[in-house]
Amino acid sequence: MAHDHSGAGHSHDHTAGANTKMLGWALALTSTYLVAEVIGGFVFNSLALLSDAAHMLTDVAALVIALLAIKMGKKAPDEKRTFGYRRFEILAAAFNAVLLFSIATYVFVEAIKRFNEPQEIQSLGMLIVAAIGLGVNLISMRLLIAGKEASFNVKGAYLEVWADMIGSVGVILGALAIKFTGWTWVDPIVAVAIGLWVLPRTWILLRDTTNVLLEGVPRGLELAQVRKEIRSLAGVTGLHDLHIWSTSNDDVSCTVHVTLGGGADADSVRQSVSALLEARFEIHHTAIQTESPGEPCDPEQAHE
Repeated sequence: MAHDHSGAGHSHDHTAGANTKMLGWALALTSTYLVAEVIGGFVFNSLALLSDAAHMLTDVAALVIALLAIKMGKKAPDEKRTFGYRRFEILAAAFNAVLLFSIATYVFVEAIKRFNEPQEIQSLGMLIVAAIGLGVNLISMRLLIAGKEASFNVKGAYLEVWADMIGSVGVILGALAIKFTGWTWVDPIVAVAIGLWVLPRTWILLRDTTNVLLEGVPRGLELAQVRKEIRSLAGVTGLHDLHIWSTSNDDVSCTVHVTLGGGADADSVRQSVSALLEARFEIHHTAIQTESPGEPCDPEQAHE
């Protein structure tokens, strides 16, 4: 029985694109506007502004989490955490998604109250604050766009800023409608619309992070297809214990037990399987175990 641990020499920047300087600038802008929007929401009595501010709060949280995740992700594995600290990013992103769900619930409840008891709203102030928010969102999106595919948290922050940009547009339109028609019920409708716009994207983020925490097969990969292509290699008569998972969205690993055909060279088969996984499925971290037909799998010889 033989083992192969490929990818040991494979090195890549797990935080590629997640530029800490750009994240820092986006955080400074967003935090400053968050304070202004909360004040404006109360001063101008706008639930739509407060709803947008709630989402802006999750933007701030996402940016802080992304910066912390980059720092934690760079910490080397140790005796207690042999995979390092990459999963901190996933836990943080999942927390951020849950936080947004909670805030959305509050906004929906408050909106129902305002439908029953309409309140006076200062539309001009609401319009000015929302316009400033639109500018902040556009700048923050420009800062984050480069790193959104490299990190769950940067992607989460980008999606929230993007959704907030749509929210700012909604608040602007709502403020204009209230100013020219006097329909104050437009304010809670805009607040609810912002929540409904953001929640599906939040659900996607929560779904993807949960899949990583459960060590599920990463999105875009099909276990049946991987199994089929490994079986098609020369010298392979079967395989079992195929596992594919990731510790983050850009760090996919695979382990598999391969049964050799008669006369097949174990080293050649392991190299073929490793090359296939890397070229066809972009899986760079592999642990391939070979065994002869009828040879029992020894659990004591697990992957190191």
